[in-house]
Amino acid sequence: MTTAIIGVGNLGTSVARDLVGGGERVVLAARDVSNATALANELGELASAASVEEAIASGDVVVFAVWLETLKDLIAQHADLLRGKVVVDPSNPVGQDANGEVVRTLPDDQSSGSVVAGLLPAEAHFVKAFGTLGAESLAAEANRTPRAVLFYATDDDQAAEAIERLIRVAGFDAMKAGGSDATLRIETSGPLHQFGGLNGKVVDTSEARTALAAAA
Repeated sequence: MTTAIIGVGNLGTSVARDLVGGGERVVLAARDVSNATALANELGELASAASVEEAIASGDVVVFAVWLETLKDLIAQHADLLRGKVVVDPSNPVGQDANGEVVRTLPDDQSSGSVVAGLLPAEAHFVKAFGTLGAESLAAEANRTPRAVLFYATDDDQAAEAIERLIRVAGFDAMKAGGSDATLRIETSGPLHQFGGLNGKVVDTSEARTALAAAA
């Protein structure tokens, strides 16, 4: 199987390194193709670089490691290619203002996951994942003992199966936070996000179960 990663900033780079470290083949794409090429060369034979269109077409799973506004544009541009794909949304409802400060871009009761799910073609398999830890923690906490947990949310069985496998490959334990209506729980202000209710902590399976029960 091949995982396409669109965006090679801090998050996309961490996810790519974790997946390749676990033996997953990845195709990388970025606005600046040279950035994707440089990362692919660094990661070795399991990684390659392509255009966004080529990466989506070749991936069984597509991870959009980009800002929410960019993700919305990419879905509009490539909706036909996303039919039948497992689409992984790590986005959070944040953006940068004119001063470069990070600000919330959606109402407090609206998740970016709900926006993304609503824009995807019906044939896509949506899952919210890989956004519950910061990029630094994704890089530093993979394959630790005991394993750290990455939460995910989806209503789709195919997406659940695919993301659980990828999370394990990346060096983490997977834990379902709920269906698509639970995406708000695992975004930045939610009780199951590292920098939300977990107060910066990276949790193991036992701690994650406790946090999930408290959030239910």
